[in-house]
Amino acid sequence: MTTVYEPSHEPWDETRGAEIIAEHSKQEGATLVVLHALQEAFGYVPEAAIPMVAQALNLSRAEVHGVVTFYHDFRHKPAGRRVLKLCRAEACQAAGGDALAARAEARLGVPLGNTTADDRVTLEPIYCLGLCATAPSAMLDGRLVGRLDEKRLDALVAEAQR
Repeated sequence: MTTVYEPSHEPWDETRGAEIIAEHSKQEGATLVVLHALQEAFGYVPEAAIPMVAQALNLSRAEVHGVVTFYHDFRHKPAGRRVLKLCRAEACQAAGGDALAARAEARLGVPLGNTTADDRVTLEPIYCLGLCATAPSAMLDGRLVGRLDEKRLDALVAEAQR
């Protein structure tokens, strides 16, 4: 039996976005907290949410935009149905991660940071999953995979494409 992954993100809705912003805007470090909550709900930080966050937190749009674009964790558009993250930290690169990243890009037909044309897979970099003692690591839909080699990578790509 094949398990089909269905994303659990809501479509962007301004009213729902305002609720999320209000819910988190009084917390310490609210900018990151709000942005993470928006991405958790919608799968990305919608451009329309940036002025809403800025107004709620008494920041400029440029400040909020700067936070969204500085951190690699924030998406600017919805991800594919599956998200494959490859560790790009120095230790994983030194253990063969560059070649594996190039292999994944070739197999999926997209560079890191992009989604396949069929919206099936988003290939993203991630910086340190803490599993790099012996070989590069990856994450598929939140599931950690260590000791990555060509065979394991190919299996992950195939699983992501199902």
